[in-house]
Amino acid sequence: MADRLRFIQVGTGGWGGCWCRDFLPRLVKMGRIEPAAAVDANPEALKNAQQSYGIPPERCYTDAKKAFAEVQADFAIIVVPPAHHEAIVDLAVAKGMHILSEKPIADSMAACARIYHKVKRAGLKMAVTMSHRFDQDKQSLERLIRSGEFGACHYLVGRNTWNCRKFPSWGAFRYKIADTLLVEGTVHHFDIMRSLAGANAKTVYCRSWNAPWSDFQGDSSALITIEMENGIKVFYEGSKTNATTLNGWGQDYWRAECEKATLELDNRRLRVLSDLGCERQITEKHLAQQPVWMNAWLAEQFVDWLGGGPEPPNSLDDNIQCAALLFAAIESAHTGQVVDVQRFLRDQLRTAKDAKEEPDESAKHAKRTRKNSPEKAFHHGLPSVAFGHNQTPNPKLQPPNKSQYTNHEPQTT
Repeated sequence: MADRLRFIQVGTGGWGGCWCRDFLPRLVKMGRIEPAAAVDANPEALKNAQQSYGIPPERCYTDAKKAFAEVQADFAIIVVPPAHHEAIVDLAVAKGMHILSEKPIADSMAACARIYHKVKRAGLKMAVTMSHRFDQDKQSLERLIRSGEFGACHYLVGRNTWNCRKFPSWGAFRYKIADTLLVEGTVHHFDIMRSLAGANAKTVYCRSWNAPWSDFQGDSSALITIEMENGIKVFYEGSKTNATTLNGWGQDYWRAECEKATLELDNRRLRVLSDLGCERQITEKHLAQQPVWMNAWLAEQFVDWLGGGPEPPNSLDDNIQCAALLFAAIESAHTGQVVDVQRFLRDQLRTAKDAKEEPDESAKHAKRTRKNSPEKAFHHGLPSVAFGHNQTPNPKLQPPNKSQYTNHEPQTT
């Protein structure tokens, strides 16, 4: 693999424009990556790639299949609506390209499981940019917990509550989809819970509803309790229909109750509190510093990985756990039952694998393309990541398919 990695970006409008303008130019200027092609169904959106990357018009496509057929690249960046992720993954796998995709992996747990097996069979690397866990404030709190200075953590509390009750203050499409709070907001917070606890979810119980004064069609409020595999408990409050925005986007509230102190993050302010002495001690903590955070940092870690560096914390093996927690929470909300997250995940992966035991032609082609690669091979089967181990299977109902999880525009097929 060349030192300067070539990529195809699929989706350059909406959020894809932010990738063009804000997230990738730094790596391009560093000489670590170069654009091989850009794809978007809207020709106007392709101007974002032309202006930010200097990519010529002849390497800008409105047809993804044509782009992948004509252009050689090391990896693909997917920034299209989740309902289209699997189709683009199929194109990348067929050409032996690694994949960096926007969240979520796909728009249903079944599709997430299929993608997992396709990428694994092909021996490719994939990461998912669930970015808010990698923001400066959440990383600062996570590092404080991990320091061990304040002893073990035994439970976490999270809150994200807004006044978005009136259409279309949170984006028009979000008022029309089912489970809107969970799929458009809490999905990020599930990932943050896992990182702060340092473990995957064991069980989840979710009660969601829609307030009578809300303009949302789907449930816009929820109370959720989670037990992690290491025993840490989590309580989460989320709503888009409150009278007051207590913690808006990127201004989260998280509290970690540890043996020797309470660690509190509130609107990007990090404090350590303790009454264990003669009187209450409150210490303000500075947020961690580094050159970039969120998507730009995740893109850099992904490029490092392709160059032989360590597997990033948002790899497919890690993010499939986040997908499982999301869809298990949706099932819990729909059934009123506690859901065993690891059993749910195992069942979904087994179902997807049983549906197609033999590698398809695209996977075979990718194997041939990469047979001389010095990179380490992926293991097959259920992911075993640092956060925990997987449990025994138990069939679970498949949550309804939601086809419009994000408003990345335009749709590219």
